[in-house]
Amino acid sequence: MHQITFAGRTLRLPRSRWVRTTIGAVLVILGFLGFLPILGFWMIPLGLLILSVDIALVRRLRRLATVRLGAHLRRRAPRLARMLGYTVA
Repeated sequence: MHQITFAGRTLRLPRSRWVRTTIGAVLVILGFLGFLPILGFWMIPLGLLILSVDIALVRRLRRLATVRLGAHLRRRAPRLARMLGYTVA
């Protein structure tokens, strides 16, 4: 089982690349319909997070976001940074 960790949370993913890609793409596409009652804009980042396992460009963006989030939290909220697994130097 593949898994991805972001901001201290672990998300388990299916083994099949096609299933992961399909789930990620569907979440991103439906996320653009976030103004509808059941769907939401939260689906876009979740879909991109799932796609980052298989697509190098999205993976680079996720890693950059993780580094920037960690640096920001270490500066602004060191206690929260420690709780989320970003070590404070």
